[in-house]
Formats: sequence, C-alpha cells, structure tokens
Amino acid sequence: MIPLAEFKQFSEQQPAFKLLKPWWDVLAEYLTVAMLMIGVFGCTLQVTQDKIICLPSHEPRENLSEAPCQQLLLQGVPEQMEGLQEVSGLKNNLDLQQYSFINQLCYEKALHWYPKYFPYLVVIHTLIFMVCTSFWFKFPGTSSKIEHFTSILGKCFDSPWTTRALSEVSGENRKGHATGRATATVAAEAGPGKVGEGEKEKVLTEPEKVVTEPPAVTLLDKKEGEQAKALFEKVKKFRVHVEEGDILYTMYIRQMVLKVCKFFAILVYNLIYVEKISFVVACTVETSRFTGYASFCCNHTKAHLFSKLAFCYISFVCVYGITCLYTLYWLFHRPLKEYSFRSVREETGMGDIPDVKNDFAFMLHLIDQYDPLYSKRFAVFLSEVSESRLKQLNLNHEWTPEKLRQKLQHNTTGRLELALCMLPGLPDTVFELREVEALRLEAISDITFPPGLSQLVHLQELSLIHSPARLPFSLQIFLRDRLKVIRIKCEELREVPLWVFGLRGLEELHLEGLFPPELAQAATLESLRELKQLKVLSLWSNAGKVPASVTDVAGHLQRLSLHNDGARLLALNSLKKLTVLRELELVACGLERIPHAVFSLGALQELDLKDNHLRSIEEILSFQHCRKLITLRLWHNQIAYVPEHVRKLRVLEQLYLSHNKLEALPTQLGMCSGLRLLDVTHNGLHSLPPELGLLQNLQHLALSYNALETLPDELFFCCKLRTLLLGYNQLTQLSPQVGALRSLIRLELKGNRLEALPEELGNCRELKKAGLLVENSLYEGLPAEVREKMEEE
Repeated sequence: MIPLAEFKQFSEQQPAFKLLKPWWDVLAEYLTVAMLMIGVFGCTLQVTQDKIICLPSHEPRENLSEAPCQQLLLQGVPEQMEGLQEVSGLKNNLDLQQYSFINQLCYEKALHWYPKYFPYLVVIHTLIFMVCTSFWFKFPGTSSKIEHFTSILGKCFDSPWTTRALSEVSGENRKGHATGRATATVAAEAGPGKVGEGEKEKVLTEPEKVVTEPPAVTLLDKKEGEQAKALFEKVKKFRVHVEEGDILYTMYIRQMVLKVCKFFAILVYNLIYVEKISFVVACTVETSRFTGYASFCCNHTKAHLFSKLAFCYISFVCVYGITCLYTLYWLFHRPLKEYSFRSVREETGMGDIPDVKNDFAFMLHLIDQYDPLYSKRFAVFLSEVSESRLKQLNLNHEWTPEKLRQKLQHNTTGRLELALCMLPGLPDTVFELREVEALRLEAISDITFPPGLSQLVHLQELSLIHSPARLPFSLQIFLRDRLKVIRIKCEELREVPLWVFGLRGLEELHLEGLFPPELAQAATLESLRELKQLKVLSLWSNAGKVPASVTDVAGHLQRLSLHNDGARLLALNSLKKLTVLRELELVACGLERIPHAVFSLGALQELDLKDNHLRSIEEILSFQHCRKLITLRLWHNQIAYVPEHVRKLRVLEQLYLSHNKLEALPTQLGMCSGLRLLDVTHNGLHSLPPELGLLQNLQHLALSYNALETLPDELFFCCKLRTLLLGYNQLTQLSPQVGALRSLIRLELKGNRLEALPEELGNCRELKKAGLLVENSLYEGLPAEVREKMEEE
C-alpha cells in the first residue's frame, strides 16, 4: 500500500506561498487531493485483491461470447426449493494452480487496458496536475522572485511603520471629514441671510470642538525605524529587479495552458473508454493442452467499483477543468501586467504611490485574490512621502535637542549658528532650539521647511549649501522681514528658490552657482526689486556680464562681489549706476585692464581685482576721482611695474600687490602719505627705494618671498611700523637701525642669509620672542639680556 505522505513533496510549498494562491488554485489543490485518493484507493485494491476470476466454458469456441457468459452467470438458484438438497454443478477437473494460471493469463490477454490500468492512470494524471500547479514555485527562475516577494510582503504587512503611516493618514482624513461636516452643520443652523460676524466666528471655531481624536499612533523606537528604512531599500531594489521582465506571468500562463490541454485529453479518452469497464469478460486462450479448455468466462471482480470511481474521477476532472478555463479567462481578460494603486491613493491620501507593471503587477493581482489588505499595506513602502516621513522620524530619534545644542557655536559674524551637514533630511528637533540665530544646512537633499520654523524667532541668517529647499507661503511671510543674511550654493543658479527674491528684509545675499552655457552670456538673474534693504550682494558664477537685475538695488547696494571662475566678464558699464557702492570685488573675471566704470564710483572705499590678467595698471591715475578709496587689492595678477603717478593716491591706506611680477617699486610710492599697509610679497624685488621711509603712517610692510639683498636705512624711519615681514629673501645682514622701530611687534627673518642679529633688537620694546620669526641659531646668538627681555611677559 502506498501512503499519501509519499506524494506530499509534489505539492508542498512554503507556507508563505499561499499568498499567491487564489481561490481557484486552492480549489484545484483540493480536487487533486481527491483525485489522488481515488487513484491510490484503486491501486490498493488492484494490488491486494484478486483481479479476475475465470471458469471454463463448455460452449464451443466459435459460439463463445460475452452473452452466454452473461446468461450463465445470471442463472441462479431457484427461488422456491422444496426442502434442502445438494447443489451440484459441472465438474471441470481443474486444480488450484490451473485456475491461477488461467486467471493471470486471461487478465493479461482478455481484459481491456483501460480497466486494467485505470487507477495507475489516475495517479499519474493527478501527479502531473500537481507538478503543473506547483512548478513555478519550484523553478529557480521564478521561485527566487516569489520567495523574495513573499518575504518582503510579510515584513511590510507586520511592520509597525505600516500601522503608523496608515493611522496617521486615517487620522488626517477623519479630521478633514469631521471639520467639513461640522462647518456645514453650523452654516445650516445659521440659516440663509443670517450669517453675520458672530456666525462667521462660530463657523470658524466650532469645528475645532467637533473634530474627533485621531487614532492612537504607534510609537516607533530606533530599532523599528531602522528596520523600516531597510525595508524601503529592499522594496526599491526588488521593484527595479522584478519590473524588468514577465517570467512569472509567462510561466503561470504556460502551466495553466498545459493543465487545460491535459484536462481535455483526460476527459476525451475517459469518456470513450469508461464503458470498457465490464463485470463479465469472455476469454479465449490456447490452454487446452494444459487444462483441456480453450474458452473461459471471467469475472472482473473490481469492475463495479472501478466504474463508480471512474464516474467520480471524471466529475472531479470536469470541475478541475472548469476552474482552469476560468483561470485562463481571468488571465487573458484583465490587464494583469499593469497594476494601479488608484483606490489606495484615494483611500490613504498618499498620491505619490506609483503604478507598477510586469511581474510585480501580476503578483499584486494574485495577492488581491487572497486579501487586498496586503496590497494596501505594501503600498506604504512604495510611497516616497511615507519614506520621507520615516526618515524624518529616524532623524528625530537620532538628533535630539540635547545633541543639537552641542553643535551650537558662534560664526564669523558673531551669530549663534547651528551647522548640519550631509544628513538625509532636516530634523524637526532643530526648531526646538529657539536661541538659534544662524542655520547652516549643507548637502541635505530635498528640504521642505515645516511650520515649526516659525518657532525660530531669532533666526537672522540662513545658509543652504547644495541643499535645495521649499518654503511654504506662510513661512515666507514669517521670514520676509526677519531674515537678514542668506547664502545659497548650488550647481546652477536657476536652482535658486524663487522665494529668496521675495525676502524684503534681506540685507546680504550670497549666491554661488553656474549659469548654463547657453545662458552664461545673458547672465539673467531673477529680479531683485523686492529686496529693498539689500546692502551686500555676492555672486560666484560664470557670467558673461554683470546681471542686469543688479541695477534694481543700485540705490542702496553697498558691497558687490563678483567671482567669475576665470570666465571673462564684459559689459561692465552697468556698474556706473551703483552710486552708493562702497566695496567692489571683481575676482577671477578675466580682466586685462582696470574697468573704466570703476572710476565713476565716487563712494567706493575698497576695490579687489584679485586673480585676473592685469599686466599694466596705467589707469591707476584715474583712481584720484575715487576720493574715498582706502583699500586697493591688485594681488594675484601679472603686473610688471607700478606707474609713477601712484603718488596721486594720497588717501590710500592699504595696497596689495603680492603675487605679481614686480622687480622694482617706484620712488613716488613714498608720496602716498596715508598708506598704512603695503603688501608686495611673492614678487621679484631686488631692492627698495629709500623714499619708502617717507611713509610715516605705515604700520604693516610685507616683503617676503622676494630677492632683496639689502634694505635702505631710510626704511627704519617708519617709526609706526608694527609688522615687518622680510622672510625668504637674500639678506646677509640686518641694519642696527632696526632698533628705531619701537612699535614693532612682529618681525619675520626666516629664509635669509643672516649670520647674526643686531643687539639693537633689544630696543624694540614691543617685540617678544613669539613675534620674532627667525632660525633658532640666530636667536641664540643674541645677547642674553636681549633674549631675557624678549621672553618677558
């Protein structure tokens, strides 16, 4: 006897796979179990009982047929018997072995193959049905995807985040519906034509009392949040992987078509041959040499039972076939390679849940046949809004207010600043730090400021470094007059948020980004007309000209900084309109001459032309029209000489000429009587004019990294000199006149050819050891009393 457990492996799947078994697959599974029991029962009878019993026939061979056998068997004992008498029949003179031989021979020769192999055929066909049903659960190309999908689906269904997300949405929807109903009720009670000011206030305030409490939201701990975050990543990768093909859909159709074909084949041949199951079988075999008989009448002992089993089997097969035909209709009638979450989007309010296709869509259709709730809960992990909420929750767990307060520090402008870098989002806990005055966000993607931003009542400075941000209109109104400084750095200037240009209280605007190549020459920037208080504008870009919108703030702009990344800046005439401009920076703008528009800026106090291509500065004479110019930075250029009419710049206080190609300084430089700082480091100077000694207001003189061999004694007449940098030259001695510099606090002498230092350094009363930059050997060569004096605090 064959136990049913032996066939379990053919239909056994993982418990989770039941999610992908719709009702017709479940019904087909029960039908196959019933058919298998029929087959196993028939096989058991076939093996354990006699198959056929034969008796010799005394009819001539030519007259033998099933009819005489039927008549012979139908003759029974007379119904009315007078008394008991011995029943006697024909004696065949055959022993038991001969009967067994005839039974086996007639079973093989005379019995039709259908009743002979019926139970085995039932078992084989049923096993084929089982294999067809479960093949896609076993095939490597499909089973891996199914196993992965059911694993993710189960985790998504049980995830606490799913419950929380749906609860939040349910609470919001319930709140919205309650508010609407309450408003309508109050308005109806007020009656037409009676809604005055009091009624309007009632309509606005009454819903707040009627709103039902949202359902309790499950709180997630940090571990659960991390698990949900990992689920989002798994769902993303799985979706990309599964949506590429339709092997699951194709495999399911193929196995269903095979089952339908198998159904028709079984049905046809069973209907044809079922009548071959007969109780009486006529048998004619050549056994007269062994038994004396050649004709036999045989009884197929299981014919009656097999005919009933065949009827049941055909009935089950018909039901099975109908379910397969319905499945094919379902497969071809509906677009199963596309799945829409429209109903879920409408129910949950998560409008960003995407529709899916191919195998992903097909599996979700199968899931809906099992339980639509699975798809609804799974959709939570397809929503970017849901993912952003989870990220926000995890951020709030990680960045507590106490941890954020540890990052507070004062920035260069003296404001209390909170700097956050490379976070997946902006923690809500930031807005609990009411003392924050400056907020710096760097490399934080897709920021949407929440209403909590209004709690930062002291916020005056905002920096967005590669951090695109959206600001609701209500918060734009909040920041419009509060924010004073904003710094934005992005890849392209067109990424600058438009709300920035509506902050009418803004005083400083710093923008860094490139114009697209096709827009660089036009250099179009959003209108600055609303920025009525703007005083500082900084633009790091590749503009072909000064943006025309700069003139919108010409009446109050005091500082303009243009860093052009080496691109040549043309059409600078618009600078003439900046009549109140005090500071101008034209850095890396590809300038070869000093722009003439600069000389029209009568209020200009500082000019920086760093990192350009200036070779000649003959136009320096025109700076006499800039009567307030006190700082001139011409560093990092290719200037070979300074013209002699530099003497006209009598009000100039700071002159930067470092990193150029100067080999000499004009004697007329000594006539710039107001000069306080002179920087000519990193040039090729061999000597200095004695007239530098006329600069009686000079306090800072930087001569490092030149080729000076000697210094004029007149240089030490600059008695106010506090910083003298002479490092990395070719000086062989330092004049004892250095002792006249009584205010000197910093002296650099490293990198020269000095053999000794003059002891007159002791007369520099303000010079200490920390301010003397020189080799240790030279310092040790000073007299002990000089060293002691310098080391005094």
